[in-house]
Amino acid sequence: MKKIFKYKLMITGLQTVVMPKDAEILSVQVQYNDICIWALVDPKNELIERGFNIFGTGHEIPETVGKYIGTFQIDDGRLVFHLFEFE
Repeated sequence: MKKIFKYKLMITGLQTVVMPKDAEILSVQVQYNDICIWALVDPKNELIERGFNIFGTGHEIPETVGKYIGTFQIDDGRLVFHLFEFE
């Protein structure tokens, strides 16, 4: 049986998150001032590391940026960031 799990991210460029293999990222949003991703997971699957990158609007982005996940805002919309997953 699958479940939806929440994972917190930091406002930093490169980071990894440990989650069950084949987890499907559903959304990225800010909740109580924390950047969170929600994923549909099978908790019985083995745990793996997945890499994510966060870029601010106007920041330089490498050509091999990965898969776009979503955009989120902090500080009442003053700062806008974009989340990508490594491929």
